[in-house]
Amino acid sequence: MRTSMKTFSKAPRQRRLMSLAVAGACAAFSVAQAQDSNPAGDSTTGPSVVVTGIRASMQSTLNMKRNSDGIVDGIVAEDMGKFPDTNLAESLQRISGVSIDRNNGEGQKVTVRGLGPDFNLVLLNGRQMPTSDLGDREGRSFDFSNLASEAISQLQVYKTGRADNPSGGIGATINVISARPFDNPGLHSSVGVKAVKDTSNDHVVDAFKGKSVTPEVSGIYSNTSADGRFGVAVSGSYQSRDSGVNRAGLFNGYRGPYLGSAVVDGQTLPQPGQPGSQNITNRPAPDALYSVPQNFGYNSSAIQRQRTNGQLTLQFRPVKELTTTVDYTYSEQKIQTKRSELSVWFAQTPTSTSVWPSGHVVSPISYQEVYPTPQDISVVGGDFATKTKNKSLGFNAVWKATPDLKVEFDAHHSTAESGSDSPFGSENSLSNASFSRGTTKIDFSTELPILTMPAANLAAAPIQAAGSWFHEAYVKSTVKQAQAKASLKLMEASDLNFGVSYTDSTNRSTYANVQNNTWGGATKPSDYPASLWTANPMSSFFDKLGGSGSPNLFATLYSFDFATVRQATANAVGNQAAYLPNKGKPDTDRSIQEKVTSVYASLGTDWDTAIPVHTSAGVRVERTKVTSIAQVLPGTAVVWVAQNELPLTFGGQAFTNTDASYTNVLPALNIDADIRSDMKLRASAGATIGRARFDQLQGGLTLGTIADVFAGGSAAVGNPALKPVKAKNLDLSWEWYYDKQSVLSLAYFRKKMDNYAGQTLVSQSLYDLHTPIGGAYYKQALASGCTAANTNCIRNYILSNFDGQPGVKKTGVKGDGNLDGTITGLASDPLLMFNTTTYANQKSANVSGAEANVQHMFGQSGFGVQANYTYVHSPLKYNNADVNDQFAILGLSNSANLVGIFENKDWSVRLAYNWRDSFLAATVDGNGRAAPVYTDAYGQVDLSVGYNFNKNLSFQAEAINLTDRTTRQHGRTEAATLNVTQAGPRYMLGLRYKF
Repeated sequence: MRTSMKTFSKAPRQRRLMSLAVAGACAAFSVAQAQDSNPAGDSTTGPSVVVTGIRASMQSTLNMKRNSDGIVDGIVAEDMGKFPDTNLAESLQRISGVSIDRNNGEGQKVTVRGLGPDFNLVLLNGRQMPTSDLGDREGRSFDFSNLASEAISQLQVYKTGRADNPSGGIGATINVISARPFDNPGLHSSVGVKAVKDTSNDHVVDAFKGKSVTPEVSGIYSNTSADGRFGVAVSGSYQSRDSGVNRAGLFNGYRGPYLGSAVVDGQTLPQPGQPGSQNITNRPAPDALYSVPQNFGYNSSAIQRQRTNGQLTLQFRPVKELTTTVDYTYSEQKIQTKRSELSVWFAQTPTSTSVWPSGHVVSPISYQEVYPTPQDISVVGGDFATKTKNKSLGFNAVWKATPDLKVEFDAHHSTAESGSDSPFGSENSLSNASFSRGTTKIDFSTELPILTMPAANLAAAPIQAAGSWFHEAYVKSTVKQAQAKASLKLMEASDLNFGVSYTDSTNRSTYANVQNNTWGGATKPSDYPASLWTANPMSSFFDKLGGSGSPNLFATLYSFDFATVRQATANAVGNQAAYLPNKGKPDTDRSIQEKVTSVYASLGTDWDTAIPVHTSAGVRVERTKVTSIAQVLPGTAVVWVAQNELPLTFGGQAFTNTDASYTNVLPALNIDADIRSDMKLRASAGATIGRARFDQLQGGLTLGTIADVFAGGSAAVGNPALKPVKAKNLDLSWEWYYDKQSVLSLAYFRKKMDNYAGQTLVSQSLYDLHTPIGGAYYKQALASGCTAANTNCIRNYILSNFDGQPGVKKTGVKGDGNLDGTITGLASDPLLMFNTTTYANQKSANVSGAEANVQHMFGQSGFGVQANYTYVHSPLKYNNADVNDQFAILGLSNSANLVGIFENKDWSVRLAYNWRDSFLAATVDGNGRAAPVYTDAYGQVDLSVGYNFNKNLSFQAEAINLTDRTTRQHGRTEAATLNVTQAGPRYMLGLRYKF
C-alpha cells in the first residue's frame, strides 16, 4: 500500500511494498518492539536485528518516505511519548527543504521550499486546523509552539500535490499524527519530568526575572482490551519556561530613502555649500539613494510561558470490519511579558553630523544630531499577557465493507482562540520622558549599534509620564469539517480512491485601542518620585554582541513597575479609564468565512513491466465561497500634539459586507519506478493553491492611529474577491535505499505561481480628514521665520499667537521648554494624504530548487550521520535601489542540516547543526513604509544526550542554541542595521520512566 493522510490503505503493491497498516501512525513503536523480518524490498539479508530509539525512528521514517505516493518526508517518534525534539517545528527543520521562524528562542512557524508559513497547510490527523496568533492576527500560519510533542507519533510532510489532500499547501501539507491505541496494541505508559534552565532569563531586568529553573511534566497511557475491541489513550503535559529577549534597533525603520540630489526641507541632507554640509563626511552621490535613522532604542523583555496540553482518544471495534475513533485535543499557552525600553527620536536637523560609506544605496556609518533645546529620552515599559486555547473534537469511522471496498468518514469541530490575559490588555506601552537629551549620536560600525548621549542628565530633568496606549486584541478561528472517502480495488493492481468534503471555516479578529497622545508630558515631573525608576547597566543586556563594552554606550536602561506608574499617572491626570484597555465593544471587528466544498478521485495502478512502475492520477475540484464582514471606526480629526506626531481621533462605526466565490480544478499525477530493488525514481506534476491572508481579504479601512508630519498617514484595506495563488508544480526525485536505515536522495522542484496578491500603495485622502500642516496657521509661522524642518518653532508660534482660535489650544510648557498643546486640522486646511495599502491578483512568480539528502548508519557501530542541503531560487527579487512598492517572495532561502548520531544499548547522542541563509522577511518596515527587511543568515547547534539506566528508566540532557547565537535584521544594505537580538542557550535535564 501507499501512505495517505491517515495511513489509509490502497491496493497492495505487488512483490515489494510493505503494508504500513501494520505500522500505522506509530511505526516506530512496532519496529522498536521487535522487527523479525526485513522490510519488503530491502536489499539486505541476514538475521533480524531489534532496533530502538533513534535508529528505529530513522528506519520508520525511511519506510514512510519509500512507500508513499509522491515526495513525502517526515519524522517518526522514537518511542511512545518520546519525540526527537520537544518542539515540533524544531523537529521539522531537520527535514530537507524545511526552515523555521523562531520567536523568543523557540521554533514557531515553518517555511517549505522557500514558501512561507501562510502557504503551508497544517493538519492534525488529516483534519484542517484553525490557528490564532495575536502577533499575526490575520495570518493563516500555524503556531507549532502551542503543541507539545509528547503525544505525537509522526510528522508527515507532503511536498507534492495529491488529489486526496485538502488544498492550501503550496509549499507543503504537514500532517501531525497523534498516538492511537489500536496502532500500538497492549499496555504502554510512561511519565517524564524535566528541569529547564533558560539562560536568557539571566539577562533581563532583575526585578522581572523569572525562576532560574522551571519544570516540565508529561505522561502518556495507552491500552487495548484483551479482545482488541476497545482502546484508550490519554496524554498530558505541562511546561513552564521563563526566558528573556533583548533587542536593539530602529523599531520604526529608516527615514527615506532619498536621492542624493533631492531637496526636501526638514528631511534631506544639506546640499554641498549649504549650512550644515560641512558636517557630512563622504556625502552620498547625487544619484545615490540614502536613508537616515528615524528612531533608535534598546529594550529587554522578560517572558514567562506556561503550556498545557491534553489528549484523549477512544477507539471501539464492534466488529472486525469497523473501527470507530473519538478524540479530543486541548492545548493552552499563556505568555506574560514585561518590557523595558529606552529610545530616542531623530528630527533630521540641518546641524546633523554623519559619516557615509561609498555606494549607490547607503545608510550612515554614524549619525549625530545637535539640538538647540533639550529633547526627550523615552523611558518605556510594557506589562501584558496573552492566552491561546486550541480545542478539537473529532470522530472517525473506517469500515471494510467488502474485501475490495473500504469506506471512511471523518468529522471534527475545532477552535483556536487568542486574547488578553491581563487587566492591562494584550499589549501596551507606557511612555515616560526625561527632557534632558542634547547631542545624540548613533554608531553603526559595531554589531551592537552604539547610542551616545553625553549631555543627558536625568537628575536635572526627572522622568515624567508622557503618552501611552493599551491594546485589546482578540482572534478566534473555527473549522467545522466533514469528509467521506472510499478506496475501491478494481483489479489486482489498481485501486480507485474518491471522496467528498465540506469545510466551514471562520476567522474573527477584533481590536480596541486606548491611546493618550500626551507625548510632551502628561503631568509634571514632581508627580513621579525618583524611586519609581530603576537604573540597570545597559551593557549587561547585550554582552554577546560586539560593541557592548564600548565606553560610549549610553550606560543605563531604566525600568519601572508598570502597575505602580500606571496608577500614579491615572491619579495625576484624574482619569482612570484613559489608562486601561477597552474591554467592552471593540473598535474594529472583522470576520472572514470560507465555505469549501470538494470532490476528488484518483486512480492508482501498479504496472507489471520490466521496471515496476506505480502511477497515481487524480483530480480535486473545489468550490469556495467567501464572506467578509467588517466593522471599523472612521477617523474624525487630525490633531498635532508633538514635534512630529499627528494622532487621529475616531468616532462612530462603519460596516461592510462583501461576498465572493471561486472554483479550482487541481489535477495531480505521481509516478514512481523501481529501477532496482533498492532504488526509486519519482516524478510528480500537478496544481496546488494557497489562499490569501485574512488581512488581504478583509473589507473595511484600517487607519494608522498616528500620522507623521512629513510622511502623512497610513491605511490598509483588503480585497475579499482575491483569488488564491495557484501553482503548477513539477517534481523529480531519485532515492537510493542502500541499507535498512540509510538513504541517498536528490530532488528537483519547480513551481510556477500565478494570482499572487500584489500589494499596491495608493496616496489618497480618507474620511475628509484635514491636517494643520500646510494650513493658514502653519503658513503664518513660516512667514515669521520658522523653517519647515523646525517643527517646534512652528508649534510654538501657533500656540503663542492663536491660542483660543479654532483648532488651537495651549495647555502649558513641556519639559524641553517648548509649548504644549493641540492644533487640530480645520476644514480650510489641506487634506491629509494616506499611504493606503490594498491588494489585487496581479503578480506571478517562479520558484525552483534542488534538495540533496543523505542518511547513513555506519554498520553496527552505533554511529550515524544525517545531512541535507536545499537550494531555492526565484528570479523575482527585491530591488533595493527601487523606492516604489514592490512584490517579492518572502522567506526564500537556502538551508542545510548536519546531524551526528551515536546510539547503543545504554547511550544515545545527537549533535545537530541547522543553518538558514539570509532571506527577505518583509517588504514594509516598522512604520508601514515600503522598504525591505532582511534576516541575516543564522546557524544553530543543538545537543541531545540520553542514557538508559535500565529498560524502564532513562535520563535525558538537551542543549538548545548551544553556541549562543544572536540574530540580526537589516534594510536596503547589509550595513543598514534594523535590529539585533540576543537570547541565550536553553538547557534541559530529565528523567523518563516506562511502566
